[in-house]
Amino acid sequence: VQLQASGGGLVQAGASLRLSCVASGRTFRGYNIAWFRQAPGKEREFVVNIKWAGGTTTYADSLKGRFTISRDIAKNTVFLQMNSLKPEDTAVYYCAADSRIIHSSIGVASSYDYWGQGTLVTVSS
Repeated sequence: VQLQASGGGLVQAGASLRLSCVASGRTFRGYNIAWFRQAPGKEREFVVNIKWAGGTTTYADSLKGRFTISRDIAKNTVFLQMNSLKPEDTAVYYCAADSRIIHSSIGVASSYDYWGQGTLVTVSS
């Protein structure tokens, strides 16, 4: 499966953005899809995961309440709604997918075989 992430941009603190991750080559059926982010000089960080079948979500504790993941089955797309953005949210955001994730590995980047190219989110103060 090929992933295409989009929706990043430059915003001011407090603003909102919605990122999209579209799959091509096959549908997301049977997959777990996650968003990770990587700030300059830092390791890739887990943001949130959604199980395509049923829509079960798992969030990084630090981002609960401001970020929301959702899916559009008809469009084969996963969205990440980011509200009340802060300068520390500045990062390249990646979507990732895998069909064989176990729950304990949801937050581990190496558990995902498929990655999008990333979309840059810059939040100014």
